Amino acid sequence: MTELRQRRLRLAARWLFTVLIIGFVIRSVDASALFEELARVSSYVLLPALALTVFQVALSAWRWRYTVERLGLALSYPVAIREYYLATFLNQVLPGGVFGDVNRAWRHGSGAGERLSAVHGVAIERLSGQLVLGLVVALSVGWLVSSGHLTIGPWDGGGQWLVILAVVVVLGGWLVLRTAVASYLQRLRHDLYQSLLKRTVLPVQLGSSLLVLASYLGVFLCLAWGADYLDGVESVAVIAGLGSILLLSMVIPLTVAGWGIREGAAAVLWPMVGLPAEQGVALSVGYGALVLVSSLPGVVFLFIGQPEKG
Repeated sequence: MTELRQRRLRLAARWLFTVLIIGFVIRSVDASALFEELARVSSYVLLPALALTVFQVALSAWRWRYTVERLGLALSYPVAIREYYLATFLNQVLPGGVFGDVNRAWRHGSGAGERLSAVHGVAIERLSGQLVLGLVVALSVGWLVSSGHLTIGPWDGGGQWLVILAVVVVLGGWLVLRTAVASYLQRLRHDLYQSLLKRTVLPVQLGSSLLVLASYLGVFLCLAWGADYLDGVESVAVIAGLGSILLLSMVIPLTVAGWGIREGAAAVLWPMVGLPAEQGVALSVGYGALVLVSSLPGVVFLFIGQPEKG
């Protein structure tokens, strides 16, 4: 069996696994109620939601450029935007959610003539975002629990399996990522300091990452607003907090673009705050579909050569 055929089989298997998880989630909730919730989302919120994704890519590309410049690499802002769109699209259609970033690092490293620093730049730029996401998730969970919004109630059979699946996936993914990150960071100490942890750099990294995360959560809130789920500041805070947890679940590289894992997490989380599981799954599906559409400009750059040196 050729290597190309093996890769195609692995890709097909990952897509099949993704579809099976999505099917399991839909089977675990009321499918008719789910489609009713999806139909509630008004089309007038799609434009501001898509505008947020444009801001998101523009700011993320700026953060990437800022990071690699701390490592001594040149990267023009238009090229950074182009490469970020391409990476976002590839992350949406290829399993694992990281191959677009790997390609982004490879193309930049080839053009800049320094592959290792380019790889470090992408890894550290993503790490900056994950650090802020982890902090926001911790604060969100703390507030949801302390305010009494997050409670564990009775579960039917499907809900129990979703909880078990979520726990196994989270623990397994955390152990894998912890081992990989720990071994990798030992090689990155100097570059981490220069482009992330330095006293003058850290506020810029965290501030830009917080704005990027706000744009992600803004998409969730736009969809919730369009479905008339928001009726006050408290409901906004609850949806934003739950949305941050869904974003964290997508870090687990088991499916394509987080599909299935994200919806499963939504089906578990929403009943825990007293909301219908179908509402959470509908928001999750809407978010995934909208992000996929917003990444389509990346298709244009599939056939454009790697960034030029300097």
